[in-house]
Amino acid sequence: MSHDNDKGALSAAGPSQGASAPSGGSEGRAATSVGALFLDAEALYRELLRGVQMVRHADTRLVGITSGGAWLAERLQRDLNLPGKPGVISSAMHRDDFSKRGLSNSAQTQLPFDVNDAHILILDDVLYTGRTLRAVINELFDYGRPASVQLAVLVDRGGRELPVQADFAAARVTLGDDQSLSLARSEDGVFRFEVKKA
Repeated sequence: MSHDNDKGALSAAGPSQGASAPSGGSEGRAATSVGALFLDAEALYRELLRGVQMVRHADTRLVGITSGGAWLAERLQRDLNLPGKPGVISSAMHRDDFSKRGLSNSAQTQLPFDVNDAHILILDDVLYTGRTLRAVINELFDYGRPASVQLAVLVDRGGRELPVQADFAAARVTLGDDQSLSLARSEDGVFRFEVKKA
């Protein structure tokens, strides 16, 4: 969900709880600083990789929400040496603001496996209101009935409008309502955050 804000506290987070920020990180080239908030997307990706290893089942299928979540799923699939390709899922057809937004130009849903009875881990860059995730779950169930669905995100920025929570968040941040936070990826695959005025 690349629609989020930014200002204030940062913490790394395990399954549903806060912790301290990840140490280390990949130099300042991939980091975004906004006021007191400093986000190193590559360091948070390494924390996400650790968290996904903790929460996934042996046969879990990765599914990334377009586009940031799909980038995360693609890289995790490779770094975890998982066979096949990860799934990509779009929220476009089930959004509650579809009448205003219509179809976006983002990638459409591609699930290269049988959803029925599968353990699925949905991945996203930023969790905000929960509305995108609600739409994505509706889309997922159009393809079958999974055995379980989990959620892992790079950043949980709060501001929930629906009862949705990540099973793992690499970081939790407190954000204002006047900024948007999203994941970007360079040509050589390095992650960084982009912050814009909402």
